[in-house]
Amino acid sequence: MAHSTRATQFLKSQGVEFALREYDYDPAADRIGLAAAEAIGVEPHRVLKTLMLILDGKPVCAVLASDREVSMKKLAAALKGKSAAMMKPEEAERLTGYHVGGISPFGQKKRVPVVLDAAALNETRVFLNGGQRGLQVEMVPGDIVRILNAVTADIAA
Repeated sequence: MAHSTRATQFLKSQGVEFALREYDYDPAADRIGLAAAEAIGVEPHRVLKTLMLILDGKPVCAVLASDREVSMKKLAAALKGKSAAMMKPEEAERLTGYHVGGISPFGQKKRVPVVLDAAALNETRVFLNGGQRGLQVEMVPGDIVRILNAVTADIAA
């Protein structure tokens, strides 16, 4: 597995301290984030999933614990929008340059607004996709806010 992805290159360029964790990606898993948490042996609320959405016709990124669901109303309110919906997988892949199951909020082809669920800030370290299936980056959640200029809000349903 390649350890150098656009996501890890972006993190390095921002001077972020992170550790890599590999796991056997299961394409048949119903919930990829939960499968990743089990595979690397950490609590599901520490493994954050990256969701690509459309807010008032524009792309946005939401990052929240893998054991939670996003509230479209809360997400829209956090970014001062009206209506949010999940992006189609093909569109998410084209926009980010990553494959579904490997989408990272870091190093996407096109930078979009990011909302981090505020609950993530309660953790000392969290895990996010490292830019390819089966690769997680472990890092301090405050760094996510800093390097992505992310909005923090309660966006969980």
